[in-house]
Amino acid sequence: MDIRRVILATLLSALVLLGFDYFMPQPKPQPAVATQEHADTQASRPPSAAAPGSAAADDGVPARLPIDAVDVSGSVNLRGARLDDLVLRGYHETVKPGSPLVRVLEAQGQPHPTYVEFGWYGQPGQTVRLPDAHSVWKTDAQKLGSNSPVTLSWSNDAGLTFEIVLAIDRDYMFTVTQRVRNATGDQVALVPYSRVVRAYTPEETGGMLVHEGPISVINGRMEEGSYKSLRTNSTAPNFVSWSASGTGGWAGITDKYWLAAVVPDQKSDVNGTYGFDTPAGAYEVGFTGRAPVTVAANGVGESTAHVFAGAKEVRLLERYENELHIPDFWKAVDFGWFAFLTRPVFFVLDWLYQLFGNFGLALLTFTLIVKTLFFPLAAKGFRSAAAMRSVQPKMQAIRERYKSDPVQMNQKIMQLYREEGVNPASGCLPLLIQAPVFWCLYKDLYVTIEMRHAPFFGWIHDLSAPDPTNLFNLFGLIPWDPTTLSGMLLLGVWPILYGATMFLMQKMNPATVDPAQKQIFMAMPFIFTFFMARQPVGLVIYYCWNNLLTVAQQMVIQRVHRDRSKTTIIPPAKKARKG
Repeated sequence: MDIRRVILATLLSALVLLGFDYFMPQPKPQPAVATQEHADTQASRPPSAAAPGSAAADDGVPARLPIDAVDVSGSVNLRGARLDDLVLRGYHETVKPGSPLVRVLEAQGQPHPTYVEFGWYGQPGQTVRLPDAHSVWKTDAQKLGSNSPVTLSWSNDAGLTFEIVLAIDRDYMFTVTQRVRNATGDQVALVPYSRVVRAYTPEETGGMLVHEGPISVINGRMEEGSYKSLRTNSTAPNFVSWSASGTGGWAGITDKYWLAAVVPDQKSDVNGTYGFDTPAGAYEVGFTGRAPVTVAANGVGESTAHVFAGAKEVRLLERYENELHIPDFWKAVDFGWFAFLTRPVFFVLDWLYQLFGNFGLALLTFTLIVKTLFFPLAAKGFRSAAAMRSVQPKMQAIRERYKSDPVQMNQKIMQLYREEGVNPASGCLPLLIQAPVFWCLYKDLYVTIEMRHAPFFGWIHDLSAPDPTNLFNLFGLIPWDPTTLSGMLLLGVWPILYGATMFLMQKMNPATVDPAQKQIFMAMPFIFTFFMARQPVGLVIYYCWNNLLTVAQQMVIQRVHRDRSKTTIIPPAKKARKG
């Protein structure tokens, strides 16, 4: 294979990444919007008044119910029956020792309020007193744990008793069953709702590669919204920017690695909405029932939904999709337009990780497998490149002879290709086929939580982050961070090794006769060394290993080609007919 073609393909891949990082318009983070208490007077929209997360109830009832599950901990706010305090036991904010656990739900009054609320609203014209954000609920247990459900209850003192049965599994899925016990003597019609509320505007860390913000799947169609669109398109009185009706589905607010989502009963008719409550300064994503639940006199009515609040682990999302029949729940992980490629690559990497116990080793093994599978194409590409080099003198002679007649010059060159059996495009075929592999690896490293904080060996503790070492502070000998001056002052060990392997690849290739091309190719290892310094180190390790395998592959192909040249008599080329 012509190494220059490999380098050219690498350059094109880098230009794609540069385009995403530098040239595509990125949404600027908005300042957090101050929240305030707001009572919605619209009958068609349930209230979402803010209440301090740590307030104590007036009657002495504890304000919070502890959550002590296998993978999460936190508490339920008994004032309003909100899920607004949840941390993940298995994930830390950074790889540093003692780093805080990741918090996915946070109460009002805290820096990043994100919570889930559910309840009922009445039909227009009804005067039924319903629980709201200020209602204090009673509990029948001391805490909520995995497979240990809790029942919350609240009475309106007018014959209606509302109950919420909360349960959580060993992972991140809550089951929420709302009941209404009617002792009024008359039937009551109420509509259930559930929603995720975020009362601040986060900084979006995923750029253009990862969607962050409102997301839903309704009627088999995924809808991704932006914080800006919710603020711009939501108007009074309902403050709804987007809505869709369907049966079942799911909706929530996603971050790069985390998701808070509500999942209605998959057989119920619902209306999904995105909105921005301008007076309260809160983004709201959720569902309301399209038909009321009618509770007969002395009867009981109920509605069941699920709440997911946790890490977007690929296999866990797929398990929930299968067990709870949640449509396309795996799409919470942004595999992108080429999910039909990126997902299979992830599953292969994950299988190798289960085999070796290290994602770095899985990455190296995957690269070796790809190189082995594409070896025949690489050999064909090398033979094509060698044939192209052998006809270069004849091509140069044709260009000199017909330089004043470009049409005839091209005709003669094409005739030369036919006579010599040369296909100039065949050498590019292996690169075109392998290019999607690069993109899949980059995407998987960037978006999947399985790669987050995945260690390799030595100083690499997170394959999804850049190499933490830096040449400009002598790899930590100087207690100073050069990137505070400029982001370009970052050059770790692995990017330097990558530049060395790229330089080695150039040495394996015959030097170009064009002085301008020679200078460009000589400068490329240095340019790419600095460029790759800002990329996930897992990708840099992949490229280093890939370059070394390419060099070894090139040596094998060259040896086989020389051996065949010694034992094969090449017939002379046919002479072109005159005229």
